[in-house]
Amino acid sequence: MTHYLSRRAFAATAALLPVACAPAGRSILNAATPPAAAGPANPLVRQRADAQIFRHDDGYYYMTGSVPEYDRLVLRRSRTLAGLSTAEEVVLWRHQASGPMSGFIWAPELHLIDGRWIVYFAAGPSGGGEDVFRIRTYAVVCDGPDPMEGRWAVLGRFETPWDSFNLDSTVFSHRGTRYFAWAQREPGIETNSNLYIAPLATPLTLAAKPARLTVPTLDWEIRGFKVAEAPAVLHRNGRLFMTYSASATDARYCLGLLTIDEDANLMDPRAWTKSPTPVFTSCPETSVYGPGHNSFTVDEQGRDILVYHGRDYEAIEGDPLFNPDRHTRIQRLYYDADGTPDFGVPVGNGPLPDRFASLARPGAWLAHENGRAFVGAAALAATQFRTAPAPGGGIHLSPILMPSHHLVARPDGSITIAPKDASTPLPNADIFERVDGGAADRVRFLSRAYPGRAIAAIGEALRLAPAAEAVSIWVAI
Repeated sequence: MTHYLSRRAFAATAALLPVACAPAGRSILNAATPPAAAGPANPLVRQRADAQIFRHDDGYYYMTGSVPEYDRLVLRRSRTLAGLSTAEEVVLWRHQASGPMSGFIWAPELHLIDGRWIVYFAAGPSGGGEDVFRIRTYAVVCDGPDPMEGRWAVLGRFETPWDSFNLDSTVFSHRGTRYFAWAQREPGIETNSNLYIAPLATPLTLAAKPARLTVPTLDWEIRGFKVAEAPAVLHRNGRLFMTYSASATDARYCLGLLTIDEDANLMDPRAWTKSPTPVFTSCPETSVYGPGHNSFTVDEQGRDILVYHGRDYEAIEGDPLFNPDRHTRIQRLYYDADGTPDFGVPVGNGPLPDRFASLARPGAWLAHENGRAFVGAAALAATQFRTAPAPGGGIHLSPILMPSHHLVARPDGSITIAPKDASTPLPNADIFERVDGGAADRVRFLSRAYPGRAIAAIGEALRLAPAAEAVSIWVAI
């Protein structure tokens, strides 16, 4: 008999949320916009799961996460998000030779608390048998101001109300109170883990009895295992949003969302609203499976970024826990008209995609549906396009939901979506030049095959038009 020992199986068997015009002398028709490939690309860091990335006030991005060997705590930093891909990684601490922290180490998070750098993580003992299922939350502390250079030592075990499976802790502050949120199996409740919150008294103790925020009961929360874990908090638009991960860690893994008004009592479970459906799931079209255990950061322009892990394939041989290919991924986080986060879908491998809004038609996007390109309203994922370098210069524009296709200009001026290996009406009809549109966030897409013409919004149609006309200007968002 084969036993699949996921983190939830262990239990079943036993932020800091970091917190222009073209230069004179350059034509808006030939001033090149930096290519998308110059920025971060997915996967951002391979074989790093449970990733936490945040931008500290020293100007660095810090990143930690679970390593496939589950034997050490690691940290890297970079001035840019893209730089995290190749940044030097240091080992802060390794699991002990024996005792309660000698086995697997999971889900580290780095926080600056009262001037001290602290990493919270989950660990259990080695040796096999049921003892390895005794997963608890611990902390190590740095002896200096630089977490990359200081020496790290065990601070202790986090004190929760029950001596039971617990992990995936995070710390955030709201209205002058520092809160601790985590996942734990509560005696008497037949789930693998629920979500809890409480104010902190010290880095290792709570200041009040915890509140149970949610118990996994919905179909998408209990696939494989009954799981609510990995809370992450985002404060935006007058509300606090808490994401969490649910179900087994294979392709069924997904994100749920809890929401509360910023003026409400965070310790009142009734004040939190659970979204009835998952907000982020596997996406076969983009080949990302099991997205989850997220965190939030901002990019260099201050725009919100979702950080998460996911695999490139669905089928896993053996236990998902021992599969190393949960890669760290990032993408832009957008919002609905009412201020609720719209997570869209995992955007897939390659440079981060953009959305292009028509300057001539406010509220209308470059979009696609049923293989047809158009200008108008559509679901977030249908408005995201990746600009990839084309052979010999220029770019291809590919919908993220159709990565084997790209936009093609036809002799009648229409813009269609065609397979990348298909013949084109004219040579280079699928190649465009992404050029400055007159301001930092504005672009035009000049046709390589039809000189002087660019992709334009003509009503709801996507067509070529004279490049100098306003209808050919798009706002990259």
